[in-house]
Parts: sequence; C-alpha cells; structure tokens
Amino acid sequence: MKYLAIIFDGFEEEEAMAPFALIKRAGGEVVIASNKNEVTGSNGFTLSKINNLNDIDYKKFDVLILPGGGGQYKNLMAISYVHEIIKYFYNQNKVIASICAAPTVLGSLGLLKGKNYTCFTSMNADFGGTYHDDGVVVDGNLITARSVAYSIKFAYTIIEKTLGVDTLKAVWTRIYYEE
Repeated sequence: MKYLAIIFDGFEEEEAMAPFALIKRAGGEVVIASNKNEVTGSNGFTLSKINNLNDIDYKKFDVLILPGGGGQYKNLMAISYVHEIIKYFYNQNKVIASICAAPTVLGSLGLLKGKNYTCFTSMNADFGGTYHDDGVVVDGNLITARSVAYSIKFAYTIIEKTLGVDTLKAVWTRIYYEE
C-alpha cells in the first residue's frame, strides 16, 4: 500500500510524523511531498529530503494523507494543483485522511457534502455534511480527525482502514500498546 503525504511549511509535526512512523511500522510505503525539498513545521522542526510534489505521479498512490497546521492549511487552500490531487483521490474513491485544519480544505472543495466528518472545532463551517465533535470520524473512504491530540488514533484508524485490523494489532504488539 502506497501513501502520499503532502506537507508544507507550517505543518503540525505530530499530525504528520505519528501517522508516517506508525504506517511505516505497519509495512506501508509513505512518500512525503511538498513544493520544496525542506519544510519546517509549526513548532520549528525541519524535515529535509522531501520529494517535489510536481515530480510525483500521484495516481500511483492508494492513500492521501493531509496533516494540519496553520501554514499547511493556507498552502492546501491556495495551491490549485493540490486541489486537483485531492479531487482525483476523492473521485477514484481512494482513501483520504486529513486532520485538524485539513478537513476544512475538503469542505471548501465541496467534498464533505452529505458526509460525516470532524475537524478543528473553531474552523468548522457549513460544509453540507454532518460535523461530529469526535476525535476521529470515518465515512466511507474519508478519515477525518479533530486535532493534534488525536494524531495516534488518526494513525491507527488509517492503518486499520487500509491494512486491516490484524496489521494494526501487530503494530500494537511491537510498540507495547494495550487497548
């Protein structure tokens, strides 16, 4: 399973790195892409050797991951090529996982109409769907999470949805997580 993660300056580090690390432990291939080869998160941590988003054939991926964060959100909203990618995943019924501010981008593109979702509470608007004040909400192939506090649960949900409950339980065993 191939996961495309799009990040920009101002991304929320935990919302990105927790899913990336746990999905990799689960055997997924995570490719991180941006508009430059080094991005700095909202807390000042920098990731380097990032793939150029324009060089990625996004159609070869199974899952799209969109972390949140203030700068991240602004870039997700502003870059039309990102909208093209999001709409492609949505129209192909591929999994889109977004957390915090990122689900509001889906809402602004009209992709939350008739859907159950969550997002950073103060950013919720009338997106035509049903907002839930929950940590993580799954509706079909859309996974949305409320905030950085749910980063691990978000990662677990992505793994369960895309690789299955047995794979998720195997990850739990390796990291000594007990539910």
